[in-house]
Amino acid sequence: MGITDKPVKVRRGEELKTKAVEEFLKDNINGLEGTLNITQFPSGFSNLTYMIRAGKKEFVLRRPPFGTKAKTAHDMSREYHILSALHPVFPYAPKPFVYTEDSSIMGCPFYVMERIQGIILRKDLPRGLEMSPEDARRLCENLIDLHLELHSIDYKKVGLGDFGRPEGYVKRQVQGWSRRYLAAKTEDAPDFERIMEWLDKKMPPERTRPSIIHNDYKLDNLVLDPENPVRIIGILDWEMATIGDPLMDMGSSLAYWVQKDDSKEFQSIRLMPTNIPGALTRKELVARYSEQSGISIDNFGFYFCFGLFRLAVIAQQIYFRYFHGQTKDKRFKALIFAVHNLEKTATRVIEQSHI
Repeated sequence: MGITDKPVKVRRGEELKTKAVEEFLKDNINGLEGTLNITQFPSGFSNLTYMIRAGKKEFVLRRPPFGTKAKTAHDMSREYHILSALHPVFPYAPKPFVYTEDSSIMGCPFYVMERIQGIILRKDLPRGLEMSPEDARRLCENLIDLHLELHSIDYKKVGLGDFGRPEGYVKRQVQGWSRRYLAAKTEDAPDFERIMEWLDKKMPPERTRPSIIHNDYKLDNLVLDPENPVRIIGILDWEMATIGDPLMDMGSSLAYWVQKDDSKEFQSIRLMPTNIPGALTRKELVARYSEQSGISIDNFGFYFCFGLFRLAVIAQQIYFRYFHGQTKDKRFKALIFAVHNLEKTATRVIEQSHI
């Protein structure tokens, strides 16, 4: 079945030092033989992801974007740390092999992990993959159930007790993302003042049971079984994972969930096939999470609005790099339109909210 995610030729300006990488990997991964072949996974807007092939063995290399200065935004060591702790108890997290901060190899920290080969859904279902309404519903249910499984892991028992600061998490997130937006704002971006003020005013009480949260849990970060595409076999992109409020994680996830009855503005930034027949709505996804977890969720408008705002900040930060000539990737040019449409959607959530 030709529907699995495949790498392509490395983008111009994002090439790696093949010889240096090869020497490092052969020194640190047992049994690695043959000449290295490096290609690149073309999707994604943040950390860069490469396929490393040596003989019959395949790995994935992750590194920060070129021109990045802010370590906290692309912290390879955090990503490697959480995968090392999680993989033994949560095999959906890829197995990490090696991490280094040696700048002589490629000028930045990077790590290498296993490749989980399967289907990754992009904007629309790939040609050759059919999904009935019943299949779509089961996939959505599996997505929520796996998210809850992650949130249910005892983070202290797996060695992540010092991985984050759960106390005051919601307040830090609202204030922190507000600061980041103001720092990344360009002259063509909306001000988001009303939204930032509303989020600051409507913060819910702190939750008593913090969890491991992925912070970018969405369909195109999930790997599906090619033989049974409703079955999830891997979760990718752990760069923003931490310990915090699981409902904030849900809000961040559902900011990507564009359903078929959403506004034209929100429809225009759909990145995944969340609108196919049978797909659960955001309301249904929240209801399933609440039912399966036993957590009462009666003010999800706050979490959804926060997710939309946070997504706008991420898009604006990437657009900021393009606006100031720090990257030549033309995909980033259109992100300013996404920022404006997310502002309109978040405003609508506020106007319809009952909190």
